[in-house]
Amino acid sequence: MTTQQETRPSAATKPVRWAADAVSVMREGARLRLDYSAQSLWRVDRMIDGLRREGTPYGAVETTLRGLGAYAGEVIARQTGAEWWASGGDHWIRTSDGRLWDPIDEARRCFAGDGSLRLLCRDATRGGPR
Repeated sequence: MTTQQETRPSAATKPVRWAADAVSVMREGARLRLDYSAQSLWRVDRMIDGLRREGTPYGAVETTLRGLGAYAGEVIARQTGAEWWASGGDHWIRTSDGRLWDPIDEARRCFAGDGSLRLLCRDATRGGPR
């Protein structure tokens, strides 16, 4: 019996790993369960906002933000069939309508007080303009 294995573009390798690492770290360190649902992004946005309000230095959370942004990208990919694209070390999500989304940078904007992973996911999965 042969099992069909789902293949993903090589551009997904790093972000998928970053997302999985973020899920693990949040579960163990922050006791925050992330299940790759759009609803879980409410908790992620609140957590990032809490880090910002506490005055956490960006350098201390840079890797965490990358992982949480990749997690949001994976939420979008799993809900829409979007694919990861990479160029020059940057990673984006490309939805079936051809639009590119930058969830990793959105996590950074969220930390700066000017972004939302939940809203990014909503816009990407609705197909509406951003």
